[in-house]
Amino acid sequence: MSTTSFGPVGTDTDILVPFPDPPPRHPDEMSSHRHLSEQGAPYLLNWHFANPDTTLITAELYIAPEPRSGIKGLRVPDLMIAFDVDPEACHRSNAYIISEQGKPPDFVLEVASRSTGRIDVRDKPADYAALGIPEYWRFDETGEHHGQRLAGDRLVGDRYEPIEITERPDGGLEGYSEVLELYLRWEDGWLQWHDPETGRAIMNLAEMQRIAEEEQKARLEAEQRAEEERQAKMAERQARLKAEQRAEEERQARLEAEQQIRELEAKLHQRRH
Repeated sequence: MSTTSFGPVGTDTDILVPFPDPPPRHPDEMSSHRHLSEQGAPYLLNWHFANPDTTLITAELYIAPEPRSGIKGLRVPDLMIAFDVDPEACHRSNAYIISEQGKPPDFVLEVASRSTGRIDVRDKPADYAALGIPEYWRFDETGEHHGQRLAGDRLVGDRYEPIEITERPDGGLEGYSEVLELYLRWEDGWLQWHDPETGRAIMNLAEMQRIAEEEQKARLEAEQRAEEERQAKMAERQARLKAEQRAEEERQARLEAEQQIRELEAKLHQRRH
């Protein structure tokens, strides 16, 4: 009997199966979808780090210490990022298995909701620290559920220590993620990701759409120019063919005229003799 190398052990056999999908979220937990999925955060971060073969950026995935872990007590962060891993292994096992990847995820983030806010602050820090996750961040649109609008912890030894969060002149908040080498910002109730090298936010959907539209416009203009050049070349070729045809007609007319002159000269010569 063949077995797989991942998933919790079945109740009646030793066959290992992929982890089940996490249970559906409570309606009040959809804030994570609004702040992450709808804003395209996983896609944009993947674009920023530009190494999808070894970088995992995902949500709604169990983190399990071992392939035989039961799902009870396992955490499913709103956003998880891991570098130098095998994303396909996660897809096969439907979970991030630490022993399989050889390391814990590098970064997890939770978005506050009424039903999970207290758990995010009270219970999850110890759970994520026990898994060895280097950074644990929390984002709260209003600050109502976490008690802070933006917070981050960095693992020192076996405990988390708070990451400094500073207030910006515009009223926003920001903290620096060492593992991502990005600033996380709370700006007017939205989560933003800023690159310290450029001083700007990483690509957002609006900017990506603008670039796509500009590229499409440039492509259409290039295609139009190419078509105009093709039409111009065709017109030039047709004009050249017409000119050659006129030249040929003129040559034929000249030959015919010369032939007529020779014939007349021949007739005149016959009359004289």
